[in-house]
Amino acid sequence: MAKKPVVDQSGCISCGLCTEIATHTFELDENDLSHVIDPTGDTEEVIQEAIDSCPIEVISWEEDDD
Repeated sequence: MAKKPVVDQSGCISCGLCTEIATHTFELDENDLSHVIDPTGDTEEVIQEAIDSCPIEVISWEEDDD
């Protein structure tokens, strides 16, 4: 199974680091909360850098059942 990035929006502080690092994977929605726009928009390494840069650790990998 492949993995995909997910954001726990309940803890997002809208810092925008993930959107600056993985510009094709994450964006801020109308409530300024991060969400995934394309789980394969950036390389796995870039997405991992965004995950590692999240100051409150609300982004993680999830197994993709598809």
